[in-house]
Amino acid sequence: MLFLKQRRLEPEWMDDPHLDSRLHGAALQGLARINGISRAGPALWRTLRPYARALGGERPYRILDVASGGGDVALALWEAARREGVSLEVLGCDRSDQAVAFAAARAEAQNAPVRFFQHDALDGAMAPAAYDAVTCSLFLHHLSRGDAIHALQRMAGASRELVLAHDLRRSLVGLWAAAAAPRVLTRSPVVHKDAPISVRAAFTPSELRDVAEEAGLAGATVRNTWPFRQLLIWKRAA
Repeated sequence: MLFLKQRRLEPEWMDDPHLDSRLHGAALQGLARINGISRAGPALWRTLRPYARALGGERPYRILDVASGGGDVALALWEAARREGVSLEVLGCDRSDQAVAFAAARAEAQNAPVRFFQHDALDGAMAPAAYDAVTCSLFLHHLSRGDAIHALQRMAGASRELVLAHDLRRSLVGLWAAAAAPRVLTRSPVVHKDAPISVRAAFTPSELRDVAEEAGLAGATVRNTWPFRQLLIWKRAA
């Protein structure tokens, strides 16, 4: 376990802007399958639901999913709200134009009114308090500590109410699972290679709480979610 005591950031194949489009698309499909089995969307929706319901249909509850990748989490949120009769407006942004195009095509195929646009969460303007909630999934582990702090600050600035960050949790069992499970769930060589790297780069719950505190997200909590993941929750003070 000593080799997991510290975060270890290594380049991930998925972060290469020159990654072949076919490999990129296959990786996004593989990650969507893994997120589905890991119930990433429901993990966020359980926290979002009471806040969205509190509006009572007065207007749609507005969510931005940052670094939305293939769009599966944003689409899962919209679908969960639709099934429960909750009015939700979901948008997703990603710095990769390939990911945005993939997510938009997926939304169109599902006839889902979820909009995706290109935006780098670490750069470029984000309108203050433009969304009720800002979320991300499997994003923070890609970042240095300083960039993770910066990302959370920007997410909080764009949110009127909630910031939710769902991510991997660094652990030995999680590393074993990351080495084995993707081989069963996807044929993507990108996911096979990147999954263990991602776990080694993930924060522990105490590290993630410290990052949130340093970002100014006072009172943020972190809870473990299945499997080997964690959810950072911050609510803006009234």
